[in-house]
Amino acid sequence: TNITENTTWETGNVYILGGRIAVTNGVTLTIEPGVIVKGQAGTGTNATALLIARGGKLMAEGTATQPIIFTSVADEIEPGQIASPNLDSDLNGLWGGLIVLGKAPISVSGDGTEASIEGIPADDNNGKYGGNVADDNSGVIKYVSIRHGGANIGEGNEINGLTLGGVGSGTTIENIEIVANQDDGIEWFGGTVNVTNAIVWNAGDDAIDTDQSWAGTLNNFIVINPGDECFELDGPEGTMAAKHTITNGSVYAGDAEGLVDNDANSYVDMDGIYFFGLADGQDFDELPTVYTCTFSDFQVTLPAGKVVTDFFKGGSDAFVTSVTSATVGATKSAFNAWSWAAVAGELADF
Repeated sequence: TNITENTTWETGNVYILGGRIAVTNGVTLTIEPGVIVKGQAGTGTNATALLIARGGKLMAEGTATQPIIFTSVADEIEPGQIASPNLDSDLNGLWGGLIVLGKAPISVSGDGTEASIEGIPADDNNGKYGGNVADDNSGVIKYVSIRHGGANIGEGNEINGLTLGGVGSGTTIENIEIVANQDDGIEWFGGTVNVTNAIVWNAGDDAIDTDQSWAGTLNNFIVINPGDECFELDGPEGTMAAKHTITNGSVYAGDAEGLVDNDANSYVDMDGIYFFGLADGQDFDELPTVYTCTFSDFQVTLPAGKVVTDFFKGGSDAFVTSVTSATVGATKSAFNAWSWAAVAGELADF
């Protein structure tokens, strides 16, 4: 059942998502600090997700002492706990994820102003996103941890941990953690929203994925052990082209297939990124050539016997410095106490 009138989920409670629940146009869902939301198992059209439709708002304002946690019904976590008492931090695909859709510009094939978000059946009008309201406001999302999601709704079509489709700059997104999502950690589809203080840990696919000319900034973030690319940064699909910025990040590559995957027409500035925990075969594979992009202040701690050009190719080595101790990257104190990654000791080497 969709949420069609203003609703509050109250501190101290656990709420169960029994399916795909949309907060509809003109409606606000308020989630108070410390609330735990658990999604039931399901795939295909039965995949569970919380979807904030265009014109709807999510006011999910956790705190550093009472984060809001989205997880699976298989998780025995209770209010007041940070770490799961029974689920491993790499167990994914147990439910869907959090999807926020807005009215900000997107760049899609054919230059349409709207599209249907991936992970939601095309016949669900609540899955439409995009428009011409750059400062659109979809609410406030702070101190939120999203875990064990990414259920498959069709062949090769999984739900991201946090999906942001056409989300506008009037929206506030700060202090976000994605743990063990089967698909991408955070994926932007156009829009203008900024994201500050984010962790993506054990994503099954890409940690950070940008599409359709997202025009915001990701600032102060940590990536730990993604399954595919640390960054997949795609270019515009239509004629509208807007640049995004990725800055002040620390990346433990771990089992990742690659470091940075650009298209020729990617439109991005990146600076202040530190990579470590690298393995053979991981690379920054090409520099964009269509638009002017700036890459600067990359640092890397290399495996023994390796050189920068083993990983940073196609001229990308020009902005990378080999270090034993980083002077760029994330400020990890932003994640203390409230994130599972911090509580589990995963940030000790950052």
